[in-house]
Amino acid sequence: MAASLRTAIERQTAHALACGALHPIETAHTVIDSGGVRFAVRVAENLARKEAARLTPQTAAAQPPRDPFLPYEPDLFVADLSPTHVALLNKFNVIERHLLIVTRRYEPQEALLDAADFGALVLALREIDGLGFYNGGAAAGASQAHKHLQLVPLPLGGDEPAMTGNDAPRAPIEALLAGAQAAHGARPVAVVPGLKFRHAFARLDLGPGDAAQVALDCYRALLDAVGVPVIDVGGVAHQGAPYNLLVTRRWMLVVPRVAECVEGISVNSLGFAGSFFVRNAAQLQTLAQLGPMTALERVSVAR
Repeated sequence: MAASLRTAIERQTAHALACGALHPIETAHTVIDSGGVRFAVRVAENLARKEAARLTPQTAAAQPPRDPFLPYEPDLFVADLSPTHVALLNKFNVIERHLLIVTRRYEPQEALLDAADFGALVLALREIDGLGFYNGGAAAGASQAHKHLQLVPLPLGGDEPAMTGNDAPRAPIEALLAGAQAAHGARPVAVVPGLKFRHAFARLDLGPGDAAQVALDCYRALLDAVGVPVIDVGGVAHQGAPYNLLVTRRWMLVVPRVAECVEGISVNSLGFAGSFFVRNAAQLQTLAQLGPMTALERVSVAR
């Protein structure tokens, strides 16, 4: 990359806003304390543009949805990350500087992540102290069939996220992670006592060396620990069950899924980091009554 990824994101965000390619979803921020975590909740103030974009003639005719990444919108292009991946802005972003890490050629979202995927993610994480995540399948919150990871800057909270600073507060779920305990003596796999749903957690070091391979090995170990099987589809390794993956410079978490929604509220990987998005005040009230931690338990597999 000729310019740093951080600079490229800032430049392209300004351009995409100016030309109308980027459509941020305005939200109000609040917090809900649940299960020892102060969950950040964003409440949509206006979803009209995103809803209008979904109600296209193509949708009305019940035709297969178009792949938005082949071709991608040039106005959303941020950088060439690698020979296999590009970085794009998330067109309808709730969190500022939300990046999509997308395969150049079509690969299904249910295919397992590989060394090339982690290579692109590690490159981005080395520049941006962020949360990388992957929604493995529709039941895990994936809205596109074309393989893509995502990255949002840390900290995750009600205030605008910062792109710098290793000492800033990060993901709300980290309030529980210090208590992680080795799972049956297996390293690097651990469990977090405060999380009542099935999961696997590991500390991570993406320092010098082959960090992509380190991350890939960790990912496969965590998938195995939570019982997500690997199946062969046309000679390509695929997931045998839906799951969410969260990755930072410091740790990795995998959670198997059984449902995409609870009480009409969609949950993707960000929920397991401690950040929810609700569509209106009614959903906010539902989430507050249910409790975000209970919501996570309802869409995942019981321990």
